[in-house]
Amino acid sequence: MKFSYYPGCSLHGACRPYDRSLKQVMAALGHELVEVEDWNCCGATVYMSVRETVALSISARNLSLAQSMGHTLMAPCSACYTTLLKTQRYLREVPRLRRDVSEALAEAGLPDDVAVRVRHPLDVIMNEIGLDAVARRVRRRLDGLRVAPYYGCMIVRPEQPFDDRDWPTSMDNLFNGLGAECVYFPDRVRCCGGMLTTTHPEVGEELATNILDCAERNGAEVIVTTCPLCHINLESRPRRAKGARGGTGGGPIPILFFTQLLGIALGIAPEDLDLHRGLTPLGRRLGALAGVGT
Repeated sequence: MKFSYYPGCSLHGACRPYDRSLKQVMAALGHELVEVEDWNCCGATVYMSVRETVALSISARNLSLAQSMGHTLMAPCSACYTTLLKTQRYLREVPRLRRDVSEALAEAGLPDDVAVRVRHPLDVIMNEIGLDAVARRVRRRLDGLRVAPYYGCMIVRPEQPFDDRDWPTSMDNLFNGLGAECVYFPDRVRCCGGMLTTTHPEVGEELATNILDCAERNGAEVIVTTCPLCHINLESRPRRAKGARGGTGGGPIPILFFTQLLGIALGIAPEDLDLHRGLTPLGRRLGALAGVGT
């Protein structure tokens, strides 16, 4: 099956391991990603409150390009995913905005058909491909690995949620099904601080630190996330230097994109998952599973 693919700015920049591991995982599962040609920034989440029509127009441009490709659109970045879905809803429900955006698209020579279906890769993997199909392709079971699944505050709270808004379980079901033990993790949808890390760093650091502390208290050996910004905020906390993996004194907890951990289970080579780009050593058990040193 083919999917149109909208990587967004983060996956072509600081979060290339997410881009690379997602492509490797989808290929291993027998599906093809076709990148939207000449895509642009989605406008992120705050721009709509600054220049609404412009923000909707640049987001709608991506939707129009994807619609012409004839495939479901996959958007792995939580901000992009939310923004694209929000754009579709605004254009459905507010005639004035639809008219203005249609005019902007026409100036660019694009149709105003933006009804392409937008999905997150976690949704596709669990609800389209299915856990049984994933399990048949597993080469390294994750037996005993203690995982904290961190969903963040966005992908389960957009316009078309595919999981429970308060207690999502898609990653839990995925990794439990591959042999891991998903630990009790009540902070799974708490905000990581988002862009507050640049505007009010003391607030952002406290929010991210709370999430890391929760994972440590509950014995996690790795945190997996679905969001580029969440990954950056958790990965870069200075206090993680004194953290203790799983509460055992084993060092800071590594932060992986969920596609990287899934890629390990699928037997994908560590260099193809960009595991070497993380700021924190993987630890003995995870490193052994991945086939790399700690």
